[in-house]
Amino acid sequence: MNTQEILTELIRRTTSDLPQDVENQLRRARSLERDESRAALMLDAIIANIELARAASVPMCQDTGTLTFFFDIPSGTDTQAFESAARGAVREATAQGLLRNNTIDTLSGESINSNVTHDAPVCIFKSTDRTDIKITLLQKGGGCENMSCQFSLPDETLRAGRDLDGVRRCLLSAVHQAQGYGCGPGILGVCIGSDRAGGYKTAKEQLLRPLNDTAVSTELAALEKRVLEEADSLGIGAMGLGGATTLLGVKIAAASRLPASYFVTVAYMCWACRRRGVHLRADGTAEWFG
Repeated sequence: MNTQEILTELIRRTTSDLPQDVENQLRRARSLERDESRAALMLDAIIANIELARAASVPMCQDTGTLTFFFDIPSGTDTQAFESAARGAVREATAQGLLRNNTIDTLSGESINSNVTHDAPVCIFKSTDRTDIKITLLQKGGGCENMSCQFSLPDETLRAGRDLDGVRRCLLSAVHQAQGYGCGPGILGVCIGSDRAGGYKTAKEQLLRPLNDTAVSTELAALEKRVLEEADSLGIGAMGLGGATTLLGVKIAAASRLPASYFVTVAYMCWACRRRGVHLRADGTAEWFG
């Protein structure tokens, strides 16, 4: 397969096959609920949906989301060729029905039926000292994107100062605001610091992390664990209908900031955490992951 064909296959896998770590957490969440409860019925429906989408190789959600390709490439690689391949793959995947017509021209309100325009799909490149090329795709739907948010500390309304306890208060506030609107149980990707734009980019990158990992920093790892436990204690549950599991994971990173700014940025992800990737080896072979 050429690069465009590989990326088309990556889209197929990402949109129809939920990563195993996410499915495992959803099944664990179901095991905590009483049969016939609203939470149990909702989680049963989610799990059945996951199984049907995988078996039929069709989108697991009608909102096929914003497609963001993360490219880790050797220094000096022609990025234009990879961006062109990504755009071609999105166009082809849309024609095959793997993606719905999901892109709107904001001024005219008209549908861009190819899902390809000057800023879609999103392609993010990072130079590395690797010899192979790593490509990861994240599909993030509009419902959960609407629940993403950003705080500027200090925040008097939350009694949140410029410290990790202040960050904790922001994250629990974000979860409380989302309720069921973000198609929970959700996942929080978080960036502490950076500027406003960089915060959202780094927060979204945290959604690529496996749910069973922890932050390298012991302070951030402890905060991830505490926020996850405290969010679940809120009882918001699947789709906001109550239950023991409100979040499947919390992933936090820290970035440098200006003295005047202390942003806490939250990229809220729904249960359909669609992320998969591929390594393109120097010998031309492809190795799938995620």
